Amino acid sequence: MKVAIQCDSPLLQRSLELFLEGNLSSLRQCDILIRDKNIDDDQYPTFVIGSDESSDLLKPFSKAQLLHALNQKFESKHDVSFPSIEERVSSNDEKISFEILERHIDKLTREYQSNILKAIRAFYEK
Repeated sequence: MKVAIQCDSPLLQRSLELFLEGNLSSLRQCDILIRDKNIDDDQYPTFVIGSDESSDLLKPFSKAQLLHALNQKFESKHDVSFPSIEERVSSNDEKISFEILERHIDKLTREYQSNILKAIRAFYEK
């Protein structure tokens, strides 16, 4: 799903850009447009984030709530099951967290090896 964002609030705009960074596109190529005000525009399917009950997502919200609501809105408008943004984001997060874990294990292994070699050298130097 390709998403474009048009928000008056710079804080909300930037937060959404961070949450949806792998799915951002231009306004002309988007599947859905996220706004913080309800503006009737038949040109683009619109997803509204706001404080009033007519909004598609109420503030405050989490990344998971945003992704879930976006997928529901898109699927209801198109009557199609679209590959979930949530699944792609979570798989990317898993890859990133696994890479971090792998680097940490490598670092600990090198430190352990270094300590063992120091102990062996100290033993034979006596």
